[in-house]
Amino acid sequence: MSEHDGRCEELVADCRLRAALDLFAHTWDPVVLAALRWEARRRRELREGIGGMSDKVLTESLHRLLAHGLISRHAYAEAPPRVEYRLTELGRSLVEGPMVALGHWTLAHGDELLAAQERAAPEF
Repeated sequence: MSEHDGRCEELVADCRLRAALDLFAHTWDPVVLAALRWEARRRRELREGIGGMSDKVLTESLHRLLAHGLISRHAYAEAPPRVEYRLTELGRSLVEGPMVALGHWTLAHGDELLAAQERAAPEF
């Protein structure tokens, strides 16, 4: 990536643009980030709030988001144990920046997008 203009000259593995776009490659990761936008949550609260997500998929998503530095995990020394997940500053900047912008774009152009997909769908 050129440091002068912020573009990837080649689509190489260490390109920052590719790394950023990979954050949206997993279907549930943005959903989990959005679920943590307003407050810290426990696993059970995340699964109930999101719905339709298996425990295995939630575990994988939480691990990926932790590894990317987008969320943090806090375990409380209590009985029974309590663990909460929350956005980090990096995660908050992603949610409140590009994800909010994508949401606005979707509201403005979602019908057009769906109509184009329907027109392009093969007829069986």
